[in-house]
Amino acid sequence: MDQTFMKEKPILPLVLKMALPMVISMLVNSLYNIIDSFFVSQFSENAMTAISIVYPLQNLANAVGVGFGIGVNATVAYYLGANNGRAANRSATLGILLSALHGIVLAGICVLCTRPFIFLFTDSEEIATYGIEYFYVVIAFAPVLTLGMMFEKLLQATGKMKTTMFCMAIGAIANIFLDPLFIFGAGVIPAMGVFGAALATGIGQTLSLIVFLIAKIPIRLRMEHRGEEKICRKLYLLGIPASLNMALPSFMIMFLNMILSAFAEAYVLILGIYYKLQTFLYFTINGIVQGIRPLVSYNLGAERNDRVIGIFKVTLLLSFIVMVIGTILCLVCPVQLLGIFTNTPQTAEQGAIALRIISAGFIVSAVSVVISGTFEGLGKGMPSLVISLLRYIAILPIAFLMSYLFQAIGVWNSFWVTELISAFVSCVLFWFCFVKKSLNKAK
Repeated sequence: MDQTFMKEKPILPLVLKMALPMVISMLVNSLYNIIDSFFVSQFSENAMTAISIVYPLQNLANAVGVGFGIGVNATVAYYLGANNGRAANRSATLGILLSALHGIVLAGICVLCTRPFIFLFTDSEEIATYGIEYFYVVIAFAPVLTLGMMFEKLLQATGKMKTTMFCMAIGAIANIFLDPLFIFGAGVIPAMGVFGAALATGIGQTLSLIVFLIAKIPIRLRMEHRGEEKICRKLYLLGIPASLNMALPSFMIMFLNMILSAFAEAYVLILGIYYKLQTFLYFTINGIVQGIRPLVSYNLGAERNDRVIGIFKVTLLLSFIVMVIGTILCLVCPVQLLGIFTNTPQTAEQGAIALRIISAGFIVSAVSVVISGTFEGLGKGMPSLVISLLRYIAILPIAFLMSYLFQAIGVWNSFWVTELISAFVSCVLFWFCFVKKSLNKAK
């Protein structure tokens, strides 16, 4: 394995080489949810509301797979940078075994809590039936999902970004073709509604996993009888905060849905649509962050803190550009964006107001996202978790207070207020936890 290019190649070309395949992979991966939502919205607006309600649970499943994968990714990349291939191999092996176990446990827990969860947000039996029918099928593929995410992160850790992009694209493209066939039916294929949408997603994820298994990972899978508990501890110390980072948006959406449902059920749908749309923006900058995370870990292991700072600056600039574009789109054509998921003029009009207000926090949010991802690459899970707690938990009391004063408009404004606070605290943490220490070390 030769990953020395991670500490030798000029920073901007290196970041682009690592990040662009991941951006494409993340955008293609986001199509799972977007395509499901688009075709389901054509099938029934109640079905779309149901998917919006179960979205936090679906995101929790993704959080477990992606979050623990991030822990393995950072650990493997660190050991490769420190020229300890043996520890990198053992970390990868344990990561795969534990990911399969996580998926099985996750599926069992979610099956038990889905029905009572849905009825927290709706009294409609039709909406609840749609939600249960969709999510039971999705969560049945949880072991496939967690293993797929693990192989994705292992390939990223070794710099195989194009292979990762290809594997993820296979599943997403299959989902795009299968969704309309399974939802509406064609020829001998019966119309299966939301059940078909979930089945198409599961088949897509399975195809991606199969291609990952076929792809050559430049790591030898091996276990030893001694020292495995130390590696497991390191994996979970990084993986648990990363999983919580990914899971926090789910808790935020749950509580915001509770606040908004008190005003009108349509606001729950609007929030759900917003989260479908914002995936294009945040998946893009998260793709950039995923691309640079192994670079940060590798250069940290190689004691090249100067390059870590350079990588951070380039990543922040690229993220700003993405968010500026997103802000302009949300201000100029919000009705057209919302029209992808709803044919109700009143919902589109109310949603346009929400989208314009929320987009005020897009640009500044790039600061928090990039710093949080950089901390994960540095192996500093707790500062990263603090940032996520600010972005996704601090918003709840702010939203509650502002909803009391301004109703639903107050909830929409709480987004950009929270992003400003989080960006400021993120900068302070990054200065004291890394930049200041690096400067002192260089003296």
